[in-house]
Order: sequence, then C-alpha cells, then structure tokens
Amino acid sequence: MSESSPDLSPGRSPTGRGLSAWRFVVWFGVVALLGDIVYEGARSITGPLLAHLGASALVVGVVTGIGETAALALRLVSGPLADRSGRFWDWTIAGYALTMLSVPLLGLATSLWVACSLVILERVGKAVRSPAKDTLLSHATAATGRGKGFAVHEALDQIGALIGPLLVAGVLAATGDDYTPALAVLAVPGAGVLVLVIWLRLRVPDPVAYEQGPQSTARRSRRLEPDEVTKLPGVFWAYAVFTGLTMAGFATFGVISFHLVTRELLSPAAVPVLYAAVMVVDAVAALATGWGYDRFGTKVLLSLPVVAAIVPALAFTDSVSLAVAGALAWGMVLGIQESTLRATVADLIGPRRRATAYGVFGAVVGVAAAAGGTLAGALYDVSIPALVFVTAVLQAAALVVLLVTMRTMSVNRQDAPARPR
Repeated sequence: MSESSPDLSPGRSPTGRGLSAWRFVVWFGVVALLGDIVYEGARSITGPLLAHLGASALVVGVVTGIGETAALALRLVSGPLADRSGRFWDWTIAGYALTMLSVPLLGLATSLWVACSLVILERVGKAVRSPAKDTLLSHATAATGRGKGFAVHEALDQIGALIGPLLVAGVLAATGDDYTPALAVLAVPGAGVLVLVIWLRLRVPDPVAYEQGPQSTARRSRRLEPDEVTKLPGVFWAYAVFTGLTMAGFATFGVISFHLVTRELLSPAAVPVLYAAVMVVDAVAALATGWGYDRFGTKVLLSLPVVAAIVPALAFTDSVSLAVAGALAWGMVLGIQESTLRATVADLIGPRRRATAYGVFGAVVGVAAAAGGTLAGALYDVSIPALVFVTAVLQAAALVVLLVTMRTMSVNRQDAPARPR
C-alpha cells in the first residue's frame, strides 16, 4: 500500500542513539496532549472572552470563522512548503510556538482587536504545524503500525482536550471569572510543549529513518522541485472524495447538543458531561480501529459511513437513551476520522509528498465538516426525517467511493513490486 516500507523494528531507534519508534509516538502524543490543554482550554472560552471585551455575536462569529478558515486553507500552503524545504521540524516548532505564545497573551489583551488577532493567530499556528507534524508522526508509525501509532497519538490528544477546558473552568470558578489567570495558567503546559518538541528534534533529527532506514537522511537532503510535490496520485484524490462525502454527511456536536437542550432531553449542565463521555468513546474507537487497520487494512473504514449514517437516526429522536446513544456514536465516528483516516494517507503517499497530501487532506476535511454542520443545521430546521434521509444518501455515496478506492489500492499493491522506487 505504501510507496516505501520500514526497515526497522518498532523497538529500535533509527540512529542507535535516538528513541524507538514507539517511544517517539508516545512522546509526540504527550506533546499533543499538552498542546490540546492549551488551545482547547482557550477555545472553550473564546466566545465569552470576546464578549467581555465588547464583541457582538457577529464579531465572534466572523473572528472564529476566519480563524477556522485560516487553520484549514493555509495548510494548502504550509504542506507543499514543508515538502519542498524538507524542514519538517522547523515548521512543527514554529506552528506550536505561535499557538503557545498567542494563548497566554490573549489573557492579557485589553482591546478587542488585539484579542481577535490573537484568536486568529492561534489557528494560524495549527495550519503551520499540522502537515509537517503529521508527516513526522507518519514516519514512526511505519515501524509501529500505521493504525496503532495514529490511534495512540489520538487517544493522548483527547486526554488533553478533556483536561484543558476543565482546567480553565476551575481557574475561572476560583478567581470569579477572571480571564487573565485562566489563560495565563495555560502557559505552563505551553512551555512543556515547546521543551518536549525541541527535545524530540534533538533526539530524533530525521524521523524518516524509521521508515526508510538510517541512510535516508542523504536521500532526503535534496530540495524537491515543485512538480515533485504537487503531483498526488489519483487514488489519493479518490480517497479525499470519500472523506469529503462522509464528512459532509456528518452533523456537528453543536447541532446534536442544540437538539438535546431545546427538546429538554438534557439540561445545559449535563451536556459537558455527555461531551466528556463522547471524548472517551472517541479515544476507544481510535484505538480499536487503529489496531484493526493494521490487521485488516482499509476494510476497517467500511464501518465509518455506516455508523455516520446511524448517528442522526438516533441523536435527533425524542428518546433520551437513543439521543445519548447517537451522541456516543458520533464520538465513535470522530475517533475513526482523527486516527485511521490520517493513517491511511500515510500509506497512500510516500514521504517526499506526504506533507502536501496532509495539507490537502486537512483542507478537504475542514471544508466538508463545515458544509456538513451547515447542512445538518439547515435540514434540522426544515425536517428531521429529511436530515436522516440526506445523511444516509451521502454516506451511501461515500461507501461506494470507498469500495472503488479500495479496489484501486488493491491493484496498486499488486503492481508495486514491479515499479522502481
């Protein structure tokens, strides 16, 4: 399936003095955990903070919308640039630095325009680092197993997503809703992120050696020509279409929680508790499908459109138990998306163009997710049965595209030995 195969066992380091592949994955997961504490903690209070500084609902919507657009669209630039320069660690560190510095500064902002700029800058940091970060991680997962490696990383990431908002909420409660210390405390895990990622770079300067062997550094030293970076294979684009379709037919948790509260199925205070349970399901699903992917391959992904089609049929009912089950199924879909979908990209694209592929893939996921949330919200106001039906049609189309893509991937694997590397 991949364009290159690993030369190292999971227990060995690429240089003999660095970290084993599994240790690299785990430490990179700890970086993600600490990073999520910082930016998920900040994002949990972005709206109230901007309102505190005088923003209207329109301003909050525009600023957060611009931020999310920047986080997605700029990956189309940062991915190819990372591939062409080969400086994946530099892009990763720079992206983390932007986020880890902008969040504590956000707590010191006394004017609305400064706060808005910092909110957007935090999202820009994610766009800068994401393609390069996923590429670095993909090299180590070639030795640990793509699915397992990305799954462990996602599980650790979700732990941070739980801790961050709870930490901020605790500080706000203790300080009488003072945003400055609530955001300032996030500087501690932010510093930990930067220390750890720099330490990882020093220990494993060229993670591609996990995938291609210790002599890979010389092969990676030449800068890539633009056409080497931008040409992605047709099977990748087919896979991107599948991903886009399944995401476009996937409601956001915001729409689900809206239904739960407006139909008086759950109290507003119970929604965060349910969301915490959803994050647990996310992590478990990531681990289960990640292990399954390494054993059974892309067949595991067949479950994604099936479960996604079931979500609205359960979540938008007037039964508390069914609606909660639908929300938990939503978490299962999210876990597959955040781990196994990313792992497959690494198996489709060789190291020399992988950051470009991750940039494109991230943009597709983001745009399709925004479309899915908009579609679900619009259809919910019109007819819940229509929402369930349209979701089922989109997921059926995604399933067909996936089956065709899997067939193409199977043919490519059979042809691969005859192709020169």
